[in-house]
Amino acid sequence: MAVARKIKTLLTVNILVFVGIILFSVYCRIQDRSQELVQIVRSADRRMRGRNAKVGALLDREAILQRLDHLEEVVYNQLNGLAKPMGLVEGPGGLGQGGMAATLRDDSHESETKYEEYGYNAQLSDRISLDRSIPDYRPKKCKQMSYPEDLPQVSVVFIFVNEALSVILRSVHSVVNHTPSHLLKEVILVDDNSDNVELKFNLDQYVHKRYPGLVKIVRNNKREGLIRARIQGWKASTSPVVGFFDAHVEFNTGWVEPALTRIKEDRKRIVLPAIDNIKYNTFEVQQYANAAHGYNWGLWCMYIIPPQDWLDRGDESAPIRTPAMIGCSFVVDREYFGEIGLLDPGMEVYGGENIELGMRVRNSKASGYCLDQGAEDDNKAILYPCHGMSSQLVRYSTEGLLQLGPMGSTAFLPDSKCLIDDGKGRTPALKKCEDTLRPTQRLWDFTQNGPIINRDTGRCLEVEMSKDANFGLRLVVQRCSGQKWMIRNWIKHGRH
Repeated sequence: MAVARKIKTLLTVNILVFVGIILFSVYCRIQDRSQELVQIVRSADRRMRGRNAKVGALLDREAILQRLDHLEEVVYNQLNGLAKPMGLVEGPGGLGQGGMAATLRDDSHESETKYEEYGYNAQLSDRISLDRSIPDYRPKKCKQMSYPEDLPQVSVVFIFVNEALSVILRSVHSVVNHTPSHLLKEVILVDDNSDNVELKFNLDQYVHKRYPGLVKIVRNNKREGLIRARIQGWKASTSPVVGFFDAHVEFNTGWVEPALTRIKEDRKRIVLPAIDNIKYNTFEVQQYANAAHGYNWGLWCMYIIPPQDWLDRGDESAPIRTPAMIGCSFVVDREYFGEIGLLDPGMEVYGGENIELGMRVRNSKASGYCLDQGAEDDNKAILYPCHGMSSQLVRYSTEGLLQLGPMGSTAFLPDSKCLIDDGKGRTPALKKCEDTLRPTQRLWDFTQNGPIINRDTGRCLEVEMSKDANFGLRLVVQRCSGQKWMIRNWIKHGRH
């Protein structure tokens, strides 16, 4: 009996231990599953809260945008009201939209008086919206072009004296409306001592409320004249690029990007935006054909046919190199304009400053100077006014040699020297063509109206201004900056 009880007791204990182990195992599994479920619930909760946050953010964003739209509408309506007390029109619609001709039924004595005062139909101008649309006459290819994002900012300078207020403000509105805000640093109005009353208080009040911080007014204490007034505008400007315009212009879409791109490529360019005509009596916009600018023997600026090489390209969107420039519409690097002496402040009457500036720009860019051998024992190429004599007989061969010396075959003639870049310093050397450490030192890549690049160093043959050099110009090899060269005469091989 005692043995049976012991066996029964041991069996009961074993069963209890076995059941305990099973229960503990189940408990552990339940705990693991519970933690997993908790993690799933927490993850789902986080996702739900994330979704709710996103939805909330979207709702907040929509609400903010709606409020901004409403605020913009309120501000626009308030700003539009600024023109009405002055008898002017803002916003879409009205006379002259699309650059169409406009007329007034009530051609009164006041209208005739304003004609005589301003030289155009100022009364009609007052009835045309400051924000009117004008036709886009750009070539089709221009509308498809893209431009760098990191373009420099521009300051736009308007010069005026006793101009009609509506004409000035239309100029301001059009440049603000058609220039990307991140590119337009400021608009500077230079008043050359006007005595028209509405160009004082009314103009000040309007621009300070309509364009606070964007439009600045510079007032001359005495009549300086157009040239010195432009210089005052340059002094007041603060952006890397400055555009100078008369205060009776209207800008179109995409006017600034190509100009800034050209200057970004080469800061020594002065860019003349293409202009059309606004008729003085109807304010109709008339398209002008593409043209270059030249001058006659009387030094009067005039439109001329573009160069033949531009016509041969058949690309109306390509820039036109021009020997002269107009003064009422040009864009220039601010520092470069100062380096070349700005406009001549001694000119009292406008009409010659653009001719003089065009000549100065050409001279500052070494136009009219040729590669020259210089002194025979110096072995240095120089720049010298073009004369076409033997020391300037330069030829570029199909092999890539730039040889100076007697014309003839492309063989290494005794009196010929090759222009080389040996990588030592910045001065290109003239040596016998066979006396180079590496053949590539005497080889240059060149295409007409393009840079001259040495195949060995990758540096460009360029010109820099120097007070110590003859004629203020020095020939150097340096990192390419965009300077371009031209060979005046080509000799084609007989088999071509």
